[in-house]
Amino acid sequence: MTKKQQKTRDEARAALREILKPGDTVTTILRHVSRSGMLRHVDVIIPAREEPWKSRGEVQRITYHVALAAEFRYDRRREAIAVQGCGMDVGFEVVYNLSRALFHTGQPVPCIGRDCPANDHSNGDRDYTAGHGHHPEAASYMLRHRWA
Repeated sequence: MTKKQQKTRDEARAALREILKPGDTVTTILRHVSRSGMLRHVDVIIPAREEPWKSRGEVQRITYHVALAAEFRYDRRREAIAVQGCGMDVGFEVVYNLSRALFHTGQPVPCIGRDCPANDHSNGDRDYTAGHGHHPEAASYMLRHRWA
């Protein structure tokens, strides 16, 4: 990866960290499936920020920034992320890798409280005190995913 590509990736990550916080829900839309089923094109949206000029229910497309930040291939023709492979939930794959790209630092991940999406809680850790540290790999689960 060239220095220019690294800079672009880091800028996309910084921009997405401004928008997305741990516990936020990211919505994916399946735009296209290849005839063989081995390639899927996914679009990524989030609810628009609460701004006075935006009507309720508007969404913000972050697909291009997600592709840059999580190092996915962006298909300009379809304006979507191209994910190869089969037998997996590609929407979850995109959100999982995005969460890892944004929040994985190698340090313990702080718990955000009762709504913490860290996988430690579903695996038996019921300590929801804010600031409680999770295993660094818990960063991959800090965003929630849903299909549109």
